[in-house]
Amino acid sequence: MKQQHYDTLVIGSGPGGEGAAIKLAKEGQRVVVVDDQPEVGGGCTHWGTIPSKALRHTVRRMMEYNSNPLFRDAGAPRKLSYARVMKFAQQIIDQQVAVRSSYYSRNEIPVLNGRASFIDSNSIEVRPRDGKTLKIAAEHFVIATGSRPYRPQDVDFDHPRVFDSDTVLSLSDTPRSITIYGAGVIGSEYASIFRGLGAKVDLIDTRERLLTFLDAEISEALSYHLRELGVLIRHGESYRQVLPGDDHVIVELESGKRIRSDILLWANGRTGNTQSMGLEELGIHPNGRGQLEVNEHYQTTQPHIYAVGDVIGYPSLASAALDQGRFAANHLQTGRNEHRLVEDIPTGIYTIPEISSVGRTEKELTDARVPYEVGHAFFKDLARAQISNQAVGMLKLLFHTETLELLGIHCFGDQAAEIVHIGQAIMAQPGEANTLMYFINTTFNYPTMAEAYRVAALNGYNRLG
Repeated sequence: MKQQHYDTLVIGSGPGGEGAAIKLAKEGQRVVVVDDQPEVGGGCTHWGTIPSKALRHTVRRMMEYNSNPLFRDAGAPRKLSYARVMKFAQQIIDQQVAVRSSYYSRNEIPVLNGRASFIDSNSIEVRPRDGKTLKIAAEHFVIATGSRPYRPQDVDFDHPRVFDSDTVLSLSDTPRSITIYGAGVIGSEYASIFRGLGAKVDLIDTRERLLTFLDAEISEALSYHLRELGVLIRHGESYRQVLPGDDHVIVELESGKRIRSDILLWANGRTGNTQSMGLEELGIHPNGRGQLEVNEHYQTTQPHIYAVGDVIGYPSLASAALDQGRFAANHLQTGRNEHRLVEDIPTGIYTIPEISSVGRTEKELTDARVPYEVGHAFFKDLARAQISNQAVGMLKLLFHTETLELLGIHCFGDQAAEIVHIGQAIMAQPGEANTLMYFINTTFNYPTMAEAYRVAALNGYNRLG
């Protein structure tokens, strides 16, 4: 078995692995990336973020067209099939693969295709799908293997009517009805997508409200608008058994309800990709969901083996994984970690309408006994939203009643994931620069969605009396 040697070996080519590998290569290290898939990009590019957001974009554009009175005068409503929308998503995936592949080639980072497992603490074995097994030694390792959908053993995922968030991308026909079990980010996003395609949607939530980590007002707004689209949300439910048939699937709930639909999408939890890697023999033990525990420097119990991204759990965001990869690489190289630079990570949820937040929620501030006030700007009052026929939504600012320091930015509606970054930039400023007064004293282009910050700031400031 031929052996190669590198300074650092990165396992996984998703955002976390990419961030670490490129950072280290630019610092002069000899880096190699190993991935068990034939193309780079990881789950983010092939099964998660990119395909679901591309699907959502196309469906949302179709919904905009069909709801615009001007276009209705010009012709009948348009309808797209799931398969046709997926063709567009595949084009985006291919473009992303090409771009990400160029990053590795430009930085002279070899990418080896194969399954990696540790032989000992400083070497791994790479088993390609075809070809000779390789042995590679390295001084350091970064595990960025991502996650996959959690699959309970009593659900038959081999049945053609039972899907998870990976396999649903291969769906060939548009279902007339779908049951989505799990109302987290993935389940809520797909509820929007399939309802937009005209399917009857039952969204089964194991909690008492959607996305409990969000500010309650934003969560309630999402529930309201999903119901307005026609999604039936069932809170506080759990499954007893899944009964797939030839032309349907039934989800039997502990409450006694039997939900029948054409297909089931299981979207309840994720599992870290740590199986069969030989980690346990090194004293690195994944938890029950396959996730690895790391310290503040992203080191496992073996200090020269780091882990980043979805494989370490929360926050399980592509943006966070990329940063974690870079922070781990910096610590590996210099012994310093700059993760403090990203204390507030924005959350983007691509439902219809979309949601984005950064900073603290009202509940968190109340529990911490922080005196705060609220400023609102409702999209229905903004000229740009009226022009673009996107009147659903709002921007919400939370700020300290005495210092006017910005404490939280919460946005719901069209372009929310873009709008939030304006507030994020101001929140990150030191001292008095991070206050409500920035928005009050700044001139915004008109008409724009960014103008919502001025409206919300004035609304909140006026509450102070």
